[in-house]
Amino acid sequence: MNNFPGLNKGDILENIKIEKLIFGGQGFAKLEHPNPEHNGKTILITGGAIPGSIVNLRVLRKKKRFIETQIVEIIQKSPIEKIHKNNPYGESGGWKWINIPYENQLEIKQSQVKEAFFVIEKNFGKQDFLEIEASPIEDGYRNKVEFSFGKYLSNAEGIEEHFNVGFHKQGQFSKVIDYDGTPLIGEKQNQIYREIKKFCKTLGLPVYDQKKQEGFFRHILLRKAYFTDEMMILLSFNPEYFDKNTKLDKTEKLSILKDFFEKLAERYSEIKSIYFSHNPNKADVAIGDLELIYGKNSIKEKILGLEFEISPTSFFQTNSAGAEKLYSIVLDFAKNKSGVVLDLYGGTGTIGMIFAKSGAKKVVSVELVTSASKDGEKNAKLNNLKNISFENTKVEDFLEKYLETGEKADLLVIDPPRAGMHPKALEDILKFDASQMIYVSCNPATLARDLEFILKNSSYKIGKIKAMDMFPHTHHIETVVSLIK
Repeated sequence: MNNFPGLNKGDILENIKIEKLIFGGQGFAKLEHPNPEHNGKTILITGGAIPGSIVNLRVLRKKKRFIETQIVEIIQKSPIEKIHKNNPYGESGGWKWINIPYENQLEIKQSQVKEAFFVIEKNFGKQDFLEIEASPIEDGYRNKVEFSFGKYLSNAEGIEEHFNVGFHKQGQFSKVIDYDGTPLIGEKQNQIYREIKKFCKTLGLPVYDQKKQEGFFRHILLRKAYFTDEMMILLSFNPEYFDKNTKLDKTEKLSILKDFFEKLAERYSEIKSIYFSHNPNKADVAIGDLELIYGKNSIKEKILGLEFEISPTSFFQTNSAGAEKLYSIVLDFAKNKSGVVLDLYGGTGTIGMIFAKSGAKKVVSVELVTSASKDGEKNAKLNNLKNISFENTKVEDFLEKYLETGEKADLLVIDPPRAGMHPKALEDILKFDASQMIYVSCNPATLARDLEFILKNSSYKIGKIKAMDMFPHTHHIETVVSLIK
């Protein structure tokens, strides 16, 4: 029992049992409090919450309906918590759920999707949830990872580290925590990363300071195609460092780096492409002016019999094996694979190309991001697909113009960003009278919101709902929903 009548910022709530995790990864609990104003209030918990654990919490802020808190002490570990046997890299915000057994992760994610459909089930009846699809790979599933160079200076913590390579401290982007790898990529990639990190330290050049906008080393970007085993490396650095340090020979230093990477590629046959990214940007991004210093300008990945060229700037699902499973679910849900398909929010058009390969009469892939749309066109040519076209525009603008032509569509595949569909696009998709829509979502909350609008304003009904775990050890979840008439 806690007696904090004001529940002010900084107050400590003791012996709180975490009931569950909600979407986004926060813990959830209810406050027992003698003051009726606070008793029963929802507590949202950050800082590595695991269901069943008993913790002390610091109040961060108080809202009308809930209290935001952070774990300051674990009093009793959760009975489900288990140290992951394949993780020598410690804890990180990038793999918060690593000590939750994978079967429990799947149960939590399935529950979160079902909870998001509460209002839909209340208004439209009980829904049929298929069993969640696990990622084909539990550890080392990511085909892309970005490590940052940086410092970790903190008087309060007594830490003074001037050359770290790893990941930013959550919420404090000026601080980088040193890591020797991550359990989210394969051990060969971690080994290569450690060699690069070790060599960079020997050059006597400083890491980039994001606050002061000075220094040299910025990022190490690794991409590895799961099905072809081809690997790309990108080293990002600030070229303006030498303008302020004229006593250093820029050509000599870059030549030493190039020589190291060429020898690295000789020892690791998987390495097919290496780039320097000359990156003076103030924003914390890895991509600047690209210089290919070894091999070819892209690597290839294969998904469901299609080949994809991946450049340093390409968008591609970060779990290749999971993506193949996800796209197979979408294809399996489709009742008519031979008609006209609109691939909305299509990204690089991967789903659209899969339908084109499967015999669709016509596929139109619509994507706002120009580079993604161009990658799609390039990969369609690579696979000799003549029945797909790409529209580089807003989905709502495309739909309005397409409707004016009077053309029909048999299937709409919708895969919007986290925020869900644009309201105008939501209205327009109902005007097509397509026999089926398949909605792929990375956010159960906005998915449920958009589905509620569709169900209220049309004769569509939900046929199937299937969650898919593309990102083990994290809170992220994909959901595929079939809507039929």
